[in-house]
Amino acid sequence: MTQDTFARPHLPDPSTAPELFAGLLTRRASAYIIDVILMSVLVLAISLVGTILGFFTFGLAWVSLIFAIPAAIVIYYAATLGSARRATVGMQMMDIVLTPTRGQPLDGWMAILHALVFWITIWICWPVTLLFALFTPRRQMIHDFIMGTLMVRRSPMLRHWQRMRMAEQDAYHSGE
Repeated sequence: MTQDTFARPHLPDPSTAPELFAGLLTRRASAYIIDVILMSVLVLAISLVGTILGFFTFGLAWVSLIFAIPAAIVIYYAATLGSARRATVGMQMMDIVLTPTRGQPLDGWMAILHALVFWITIWICWPVTLLFALFTPRRQMIHDFIMGTLMVRRSPMLRHWQRMRMAEQDAYHSGE
């Protein structure tokens, strides 16, 4: 059992901690829109620089855009979801955070994989992915189940984990 698993042995339940899931789908949709806008600005800036540099490099920079644009998006997810905050800029603005549910750390590679699975499931069948979240108690989407993650509100989550740790400590001390 890892330290992360020991600190959080049980997933939060919407019936006992509804504040973690209040307005979550609306917040996720808003965060997605903010992130798409930010990534669009990033892609536009890279495209503009690549276009200008293409004239000076006899078209070589234009070819590099094929790799630079996807790399920028991957780096965005790795740097934001893979950071200690575990949230993209849009998620931070909407007060939500990505939490691993299987005890493994959420590092840059896991963040990249999470984003990749998200985009694949959205491209394959976005209505099913969205409907899936409407009928799961923790508002998890298909990619959350596949990757073993959970999206919750950040500020109530901190208070929730503190309560859980205190309850575990009380149970441990009363069993001595």
